Amino acid sequence: MIDAEYTRIMARYNAWQNRQLSDIVHAMDEDALTQDRGAFFGSIFATLNHLLWADKLWMSRFDPSVEPPQVPAANHGNMTPTISVWGAERFHLDGKIRHWSMALRNLDLKGDLHWYSATADAQMSRPKAECIMHFFNHQTHHRGQIHAMLTAAGETAPVSDLVFLPEGF
Repeated sequence: MIDAEYTRIMARYNAWQNRQLSDIVHAMDEDALTQDRGAFFGSIFATLNHLLWADKLWMSRFDPSVEPPQVPAANHGNMTPTISVWGAERFHLDGKIRHWSMALRNLDLKGDLHWYSATADAQMSRPKAECIMHFFNHQTHHRGQIHAMLTAAGETAPVSDLVFLPEGF
């Protein structure tokens, strides 16, 4: 399905995309970031927080050294109080994702991942490789929403094509 190299490429891509978004959103004013733009989570900032929250949750399932988010699912859109706090937490987590991917071996992708889902209120079990693919796909999906909201806000959204991922990133 996937191999460890896939996770390394996607971890680099994730960090690159978040770095570009961070540069843009740090230059925006709070009203522009928190304005309801009709997206699933409403605003750019709430969507950024949702993505950070979900990434922490999934990483805590993949890597026991990563703590799950400390806010409940119902409050994930308000996970961080400011864009600066979001930026620091995002940068830290992206480093953890890259470190995890670098240590991953193909053998680590085999078998099932088991967890309790509060959203589904059920014990879950899925192939590890499928969960990892979901993790990276979920990031790309919500960054696409952020991209559209930035464009609608009159901002120049970043390049998001994987083929343009800088070699040294």
